[in-house]
Amino acid sequence: MSSEITDQLAVARPRRADARRNYQKLVDAAREAFAQGGADTSLEEIARRAGVGIATLYRNFPERAALLEAVYLEEVEILCASSADLSELPAWDAFAEWLRRLTAYLVNKQALAPELLRTFDHDAQVFQRSRVAIFAVGEPLLHRAQEAQEVRTDTDLAEVMKFAGGIAKIPNSGAAEIGHILEMALDGLRYKKARPSPR
Repeated sequence: MSSEITDQLAVARPRRADARRNYQKLVDAAREAFAQGGADTSLEEIARRAGVGIATLYRNFPERAALLEAVYLEEVEILCASSADLSELPAWDAFAEWLRRLTAYLVNKQALAPELLRTFDHDAQVFQRSRVAIFAVGEPLLHRAQEAQEVRTDTDLAEVMKFAGGIAKIPNSGAAEIGHILEMALDGLRYKKARPSPR
């Protein structure tokens, strides 16, 4: 599963073990720095957090855009790979848990979003690849839940992702409030048998 996702996202990592370690330290440091200080955190600060020299950062990421892309795609890869443990759950539980993870990912992505959209246009390959990977994981879970009559059939993953994205962007909302709103939205997605009309 993980290698398939990596192929879909075209995540290219160094082959040498020491180079891979430095690459990963930089991506991890950038993710942490962006979450704490925003996506405009300096590259020097990211290199310092990673414990490497600025030259090592530039060897791995010649441009700031390359580092932003690597952090973004790895977040998508982590989201998709985390879904491997959902296949054994009942159809509704698997889909609902995946949607919770998707929404949490979208909340976390807010720190990167402004800089990503300043760097890449909406049709950029980085966004297209991530969309393909997310749909490859999410659609089978949605379809299984629909076939099990656990999720209403008059929707698709594109709509589901729109409302998850809308919830994730609600301003001035903490994790508890976001979670509560999502659970109400999930309740609206559940399949409900038609009630007999009153006579």
